[in-house]
Amino acid sequence: MSVKKVIISGGGTGGHIFPALSIANALRRRDPDIKILFVGAKGRMEMERVPAAGYDIEGLEVMGFDRRRLWRNVKVLWKLMKSRRKAKKIIRDFGADVVVGVGGYASGPTLMMAQKLGIPTLIQEQNSYAGVTNKHLGKKAGCICVAYDNMERFFPADRIVMTGNPVREAITACHTDRAEAKRQLGFDPGRPLVAVVGGSLGARTINEAVKASMDRITATGAQILWQTGKYYADDCLPAAEGKEGVQAMAFVSRMDLVYRAADLIVSRAGASTISELQIVGAPAILIPSPNVAEDHQRKNALALADRDAAVMILDADATASLADTVVRLLADPDRLASLGKNVKAMAQEHSDERIVDHIYALCDKQRV
Repeated sequence: MSVKKVIISGGGTGGHIFPALSIANALRRRDPDIKILFVGAKGRMEMERVPAAGYDIEGLEVMGFDRRRLWRNVKVLWKLMKSRRKAKKIIRDFGADVVVGVGGYASGPTLMMAQKLGIPTLIQEQNSYAGVTNKHLGKKAGCICVAYDNMERFFPADRIVMTGNPVREAITACHTDRAEAKRQLGFDPGRPLVAVVGGSLGARTINEAVKASMDRITATGAQILWQTGKYYADDCLPAAEGKEGVQAMAFVSRMDLVYRAADLIVSRAGASTISELQIVGAPAILIPSPNVAEDHQRKNALALADRDAAVMILDADATASLADTVVRLLADPDRLASLGKNVKAMAQEHSDERIVDHIYALCDKQRV
């Protein structure tokens, strides 16, 4: 049976938006006539990124709970109630066959109303540790697509399927060799390259650690590509001026080349980033953000570190430890090769197509 109309809900960060767009693109490849509608949170980046990718989006006035200042949650609850009502109207007006949740503020009310309306729902859980909302939604979801083992801790085991997280098509399509990728990015192909990527907005601790480590790293002959993030560019870009072998920029548009060029990557431990590292087999130092729900980035990083597929440095230790760790790894090519081999072994190929298979299967099951 065919699927005619799909709602994809969620966003907030690139880590949610990139997989969502990958799923949408895979649905369109399967059926160019399929109707796809995104539901996001007003004021969040999906409201710009999704239309730029050629899809329609509706926005909900929804926001996350303030766990520190509980009195502010009166406003949060009011917006959640409004968002549920609007989500219900969007689902009914669009006539969705299935609703897919990828995480983020808008995902909760949208999937909750779909479940109340008897419309099949699929959760794409990207992290190794499920959040409170997805755990609740998982009780009634028809299918839960995951990227890590042992997720039956959070979801009904009979509805869990291992698909991995979809990654950007540009990442999988790039096959440039390391030397050429370095040339295209403006680096010396004969010298090691350390790529530091803290996300499009940036990561303060990682940037402080790079400032403290830069001279020691470049003293080994290594080069540094430093994505500061737009929030920290004004502070960090001057620190790199005049430093031989260092390129600092607010944002990197060609992450496909960065992954191919880097001998070592320093990064946060978001689910999408880890999936991309796995697909390309890139050795990495992961510095998980402590400012995320359920400390899920540390758990993501541990899932790799425990299999010797990455090196983890805690956020609190980054400034003191980054230089020693980078220098030690660059001096040990066998260790770098082992990290790359082990992380590559964790990769789940063609995740977007496999998720689409389950979307179709879920709709077929609903019709029986």
